[in-house]
Amino acid sequence: MSIALQLLLMPLAAFLVGLAMVLMMRKVRASVERRIGPPWYQPLFDIYKLFAKDTQISHGVMHDVAIMMVLGGIICVVLFLPVPGMSGLSAKGDLITLLYLMMVPSLGMALGVGQTANPNGSIGIARALTAMAGYEIPFFICVAGAALHYGTTDLNQILTIQQHGGHLEHWGIVQMPLLAVAALFAVHAMLGKEPFEIYVAPAEIATGPMVEMSGKYLGTLFVMQCFQLFTVSVLYTTLFLGGGFSWFTLLLKAFAVVFISVLVTNVYPRYRTDDVLRWQWKWPTGIALLGLGMVMLQIGR
Repeated sequence: MSIALQLLLMPLAAFLVGLAMVLMMRKVRASVERRIGPPWYQPLFDIYKLFAKDTQISHGVMHDVAIMMVLGGIICVVLFLPVPGMSGLSAKGDLITLLYLMMVPSLGMALGVGQTANPNGSIGIARALTAMAGYEIPFFICVAGAALHYGTTDLNQILTIQQHGGHLEHWGIVQMPLLAVAALFAVHAMLGKEPFEIYVAPAEIATGPMVEMSGKYLGTLFVMQCFQLFTVSVLYTTLFLGGGFSWFTLLLKAFAVVFISVLVTNVYPRYRTDDVLRWQWKWPTGIALLGLGMVMLQIGR
């Protein structure tokens, strides 16, 4: 498949899969709360409704540019993910490239909300950046440990190593169980779900960064969430679950990662900001450091 065709199909596939993940999250929550839940077309209807509205409020050029940074940044991440049949672009980048690009949407959001000068939005962004300091440390340790274990930062080579012979014993979760567990904790916080939903907190800061977003701006953030769910789950699957020989196996694992996060979301209440940092630096970071130590011992033998 040509690179030009992948540039078109990859974002479309990621968007549709992300929509399905959003629907699954809503259905699971509804089941936990003993409700019927939304119909299958509800996420699409929500996006159409938001983009059909007139966006009356714009706080300047930076506000508009920030929205493009949020969506453009996450789409760039999607393009570098190795998926069956569309791995040409992933050969142009590696884990370092992905980690760099994954910070662009958060920084874009911070710039845009800062332009609005809304105190609730500023508090939400401050909380979001604080949460990043909490979950990115264990996640970076896990990525570093995985790169040391595989001896490369090339995602295609990492998949080749895990898929060798088609045996589960080559998967990262088997070879590096502590790093896989720590990364799963970090991934859940990265998605911004309870108990780490500190930057939204509707009862405290009126949804924080989204308080000045309406119409097409809010619709763009909804689309960004779809891409984020796909990106984070596929990246975790690539590093620790052997990726997928086909789209079916890849999506089965990716949906399982999101499903685990949804189950946690519906059980635990939201933590305070200081509790998020304390918890992330104590448990995922501690487990990740132990996992990194085990990887270094294995390399030294």
